[in-house]
Amino acid sequence: MPYLASPNRYEKMEYRRCGQSGLKLPVVSLGLWHNFGDNAHFENGRKLIRHAFDHGITHFDLANNYGPPPGSAEQHFGRILQEDLLPYRDELIISSKAGYTMWDGPYGDWGSKKYLVASLNQSLKRMGLDYVDVFYHHRPDPDTPLEETMAALDLIVRQGKALYVGLSNYPAARAKEAFEILKQLGTPCLIHQPKYSMFERWVEADLLDTLADYGVGSIAFSPLAGGVLTDRYLAGIPEDSRAASDSKFLTAEQLTEEKLAKVRKLNDIAQARGQKLSQMALAWVLRGDRVTSVLIGASKTGQIDDAVGMMANRHFSPEELAAIEAILV
Repeated sequence: MPYLASPNRYEKMEYRRCGQSGLKLPVVSLGLWHNFGDNAHFENGRKLIRHAFDHGITHFDLANNYGPPPGSAEQHFGRILQEDLLPYRDELIISSKAGYTMWDGPYGDWGSKKYLVASLNQSLKRMGLDYVDVFYHHRPDPDTPLEETMAALDLIVRQGKALYVGLSNYPAARAKEAFEILKQLGTPCLIHQPKYSMFERWVEADLLDTLADYGVGSIAFSPLAGGVLTDRYLAGIPEDSRAASDSKFLTAEQLTEEKLAKVRKLNDIAQARGQKLSQMALAWVLRGDRVTSVLIGASKTGQIDDAVGMMANRHFSPEELAAIEAILV
């Protein structure tokens, strides 16, 4: 049977304007960093993407190196797009990135014009697209002049291969320089994608203020701190968890008893609010409307349901915020 999207999909989601642009993003977006490569079950990935769209999640975030192996997440997403979502293409925001190693030799990494243009051409081919909605530079390049990297993003928009451009992992000072260059070129930056959660708060020092000053939106990745801000680790480290497998993204050494004690206290506040810890953690990142969207990963449809369910109780009282801050400090 051909896939037919839920007719009620837009009743279940809130959409926020991204910076000072005309684009709105769902407050919950789906990232394909994990669970969509060759090592994942294809039909489960298809189920997740369909389920997300049926719940009003219109934004799907990829990168050239997502997999494993690199490129495979885009390839699998492209197949799902062609077989299921092509009639809904104009309802979707599809993003990709380049900035990490993709092929051998001096032109397969970082931020040169050669690499960025070639990488996006490969991404478009893998996904079967004429353009992506957002194309990011994935990380700052310490050697390539920033003017060259930003000129490449400007060129990509003028070529019609992306509608908007963004940055990821840029510190505030470097982001400000990039915003100025893009503004002069006539292709303003749409969005910044930083790592942000209750346990990763560097953006609060000056990045969020910089984004507001320049009218740039933001989308937070790892808002659940790699799964720590869920009920997964309330009783310790399960044998089948990411931390137990010594993942390079989350290790047992990072889950100290001090941190787990904070997780349990945060969970107590979430329960008093009538929601899961993961839902409260997402709502906390979205508090104050300074973040446009939270970028979640999922391996089960229930995780998408939980994230969307967060919107039923997205706001905090001053007392709740004070109690959370006391735990995090």
